[in-house]
Amino acid sequence: MNIAVETRHETQEQPSQKKTLYYKLSTSVVWAKIFRWEFWPFSVFYFPVLFYWVWLSFKARSFFFFTASNPSITFGGMLGESKDEIFKLIPKQYIPKTYKLDASVDLKSFLERLQIEEISYPFILKPDIGERGWMVGLIKTEKDLTDYLNHIQVDFLVQEYVSYDVELGVFYYQYPNCDHGTVSSIVMKDMLSVIGDGQRNVASLMEDDARSKMHIETLRNKKAELLNQIPFKGEKVEINSIGNHSRGTTFLNGNHLINERLIKVFNDVSSQIDGFYFGRYDLRCRSVEDLYNGAHFKILELNGAGAEPAHIYHPGFSLIQAYKDIIHHLQVLADISILNKKNGIPFYSFRKGMKEIMKIRKYNQQKVS
Repeated sequence: MNIAVETRHETQEQPSQKKTLYYKLSTSVVWAKIFRWEFWPFSVFYFPVLFYWVWLSFKARSFFFFTASNPSITFGGMLGESKDEIFKLIPKQYIPKTYKLDASVDLKSFLERLQIEEISYPFILKPDIGERGWMVGLIKTEKDLTDYLNHIQVDFLVQEYVSYDVELGVFYYQYPNCDHGTVSSIVMKDMLSVIGDGQRNVASLMEDDARSKMHIETLRNKKAELLNQIPFKGEKVEINSIGNHSRGTTFLNGNHLINERLIKVFNDVSSQIDGFYFGRYDLRCRSVEDLYNGAHFKILELNGAGAEPAHIYHPGFSLIQAYKDIIHHLQVLADISILNKKNGIPFYSFRKGMKEIMKIRKYNQQKVS
């Protein structure tokens, strides 16, 4: 009889045990970093692609073939390109107010320039040369500004904050011998956030998801007040407003949004950017329908040869398909570069390419000095 009771008890507990195990796995940062490839280190994820890159270099007879892909962008936009120089290529109607400042600027001079440019809080600060969200900050108060100025070691951009609700990454390329291009990838960005239950604070709610859990400790020093807030039941609290995967943003596959109307918009925009053939527009728009109409959108950044078709980071996206999509875009990059070379745009020589890499390495050392 006792055995029967124990057996019934074990049977009743099994669903609860399974639920507990699922919860532990779904919220485990270690589990996520091992089994969810979107969180793998860049070098680990891209290692298999290296062999294809070597083949393309052999085919093009240059390791630096990509430098001809976007002739008007330094190094083709692979690494170390100046955002300020790229913004100068884009017609002003498509970009928010943006200007560059020296790293040594003092608070008084900064505020005077801010007033002249008619930019008010909140606004964005970002390094002129930077990647993967490094030192990109949404500045809401003078304290935020002071903290940023005390930490930034390199020249940076001041950019008007664009409050449109929809943030996208739109990958576009065009072959030099064609009068139009195509949109090959769209990533939709869902900012790091939590939904309140009326009882727990933001930090506790972040413990329920591996993605957000990765960022709790980083935020304790920067947003302690936010982490201690207790949201109302059903209330959505945005924790990070910067749309970078490394900052906790979820990248979603938006390729279903690609149509002829969208392609026309980016053909029109790209035709006005001299020497641009391959890369990704990071932008905000009021709605997708507005974007289809070519209205109410602003380009936050334009990335060149180093851009990824970021839709691949959609949670659960096939790893094999991700590699196929990357390889396709690398093949296009090589084809465009080779066509540009035939049109008289040379690849960087090995010496010039290595000199550029050494300059980038020196800059990266300066960032952390």
